[in-house]
Amino acid sequence: MTRNPGERMLSLNRAVAPGWTEGQRGACSGWPESRSPNVSKVPAHRKKALRTIDVAIRTIEPIRIISGLILTPCVSSLKKVRRPALEAGIGALFFLSLIESTDIPRFLSVTARTRRPRGACRRAALKTYNYEQGLTRFMPSYDSEFKSVIRKVRAHEKWFSQSLPMIASENVASRPVREVMSSDLGHRYAEGWPGERVYAGCRYIDQIELQAIALGKKLFKADFIDVRPISGVVANLALYSALSGPGDRMMALSIPNGGHISHGKKEFSGSAGLVHSLDIEYFAFDKDRMNIDVDETKKRIKALKSLRLAMFGGSLFLFPHPVKELSQAVRDAGATVCYDAAHVIGLIAGGMFQDPLREGAQVMTFSTHKTLFGPQGGAIVSGVEFADQLKKAVFPGTTSNHHLHSVAAKALLFAEFLQFGHQYARDVIRNAQVLAQEMAGLGEKVLGEKEGYTMSHQVAVDVTKYGDGGAMEKLLEGQNVIVNRQLIPGDLQAGRHYTNPGGIRLGVAELTRLGMGKGEMVEVAELTHLAMTGEKKREVTQRIAELRKGFQKVKYSFKDSPAYFFR
Repeated sequence: MTRNPGERMLSLNRAVAPGWTEGQRGACSGWPESRSPNVSKVPAHRKKALRTIDVAIRTIEPIRIISGLILTPCVSSLKKVRRPALEAGIGALFFLSLIESTDIPRFLSVTARTRRPRGACRRAALKTYNYEQGLTRFMPSYDSEFKSVIRKVRAHEKWFSQSLPMIASENVASRPVREVMSSDLGHRYAEGWPGERVYAGCRYIDQIELQAIALGKKLFKADFIDVRPISGVVANLALYSALSGPGDRMMALSIPNGGHISHGKKEFSGSAGLVHSLDIEYFAFDKDRMNIDVDETKKRIKALKSLRLAMFGGSLFLFPHPVKELSQAVRDAGATVCYDAAHVIGLIAGGMFQDPLREGAQVMTFSTHKTLFGPQGGAIVSGVEFADQLKKAVFPGTTSNHHLHSVAAKALLFAEFLQFGHQYARDVIRNAQVLAQEMAGLGEKVLGEKEGYTMSHQVAVDVTKYGDGGAMEKLLEGQNVIVNRQLIPGDLQAGRHYTNPGGIRLGVAELTRLGMGKGEMVEVAELTHLAMTGEKKREVTQRIAELRKGFQKVKYSFKDSPAYFFR
């Protein structure tokens, strides 16, 4: 039913002060409490004003929305703005354009008490009106989006707690390490070296970083360590910046033969070529032995007119590289011997792989979250002769503020590894070898057979008899077997790309940290093989979930901690 202008006046009153009683509204508007206003008794000049208000009332909601969107950011900080008026979006700014200029004084005389309640009425309005709720009444809410992200994180942890996580570049950190990662250190800045900071507030930050440095030197038996790089790739870029220049030549493995993308050519978007403009030459590779061909590589080095860096190490890394056999040839060519230990640094620190710094490597970069079970990050170790160059290349060369919470977590990681690293590295290699042997026994084409399949945490499988590695990766993920597709020797010649390579790569570092041993590896091999056939998907997922029930805690730490506690 259509209301008369007087009733609309009360409606406007309610918009200004929705928490008032009818009596309060009547008293503050000037209308009698017991009845609606009788328009017939209103003088003619006020009727016209009421008709104007009637028009304004009909557009009050869109005006409120617009005023809230436009004015709130601008005037919400002004101390003298009256909150009910601000929220309601009522005032001369919005109404004057609707009123004939000759009626402005009369309009104001009618609306003054409504727009600006005085005395007890004003106090009642301010007491009962929810200003914040009113302001946001017509603003979009992102609370559901916020909660949706939390639900997805929980869903991820639940999924992985019922899966076989075998990405070779991943691991799981202990609870203390993860708690330090969520500390206040993650909010702070400390550019520079301890004692030489650009920022104040580093009293304990310096102490923590110096302690991480001391632990790192001991763990890796190095004269110098920089724990500031925020990833293995950043550590490599710092090395390139410190020890080479654009146009210099570096020798490394090609990606299908195991090299990492950060060692790659510019035309393949490799970091060395694309970011630092290095000219890349490849080590010769023996596909049967899945390792660098020493004799052929020596010939290639001699044939080069110049060589600045030689980068051993890589992403597909089954066996120790011949650093000792090639380091002198590299130095004779005037180059620096470098080693990217991102994947195998935990095995090196545990004394179960090779010892690059004692075999001729002069600089070693690595990640802290693969076979080292720490936070995602990087580091560089070397002799003292490279210290100043590397420090400057890290800051200010390739990093502004490093991640201080990660430095604290690295310190905890180094302490854990000094205590438990040897046992862990030994168990990782044993598990990988059992997995490889069992997979081969089930009819899978496991690479590196001539050398015993693997001496690291990785197992490489040729899956071309099923199709390609990309399709296999998806098939396995659908059954909660988490692996990654992998370029293998011969892929480029066969026309295969990184999206559809010929292989998959399995890693056992995380399963070992969860406490699995050789007995579980036999079952993991059987389940992975069965998942690759795609014949019994439901059985595979059910058996994996049952297997994982007994492996929900992190081992090789000062105390057991849950692997998935965000749930």
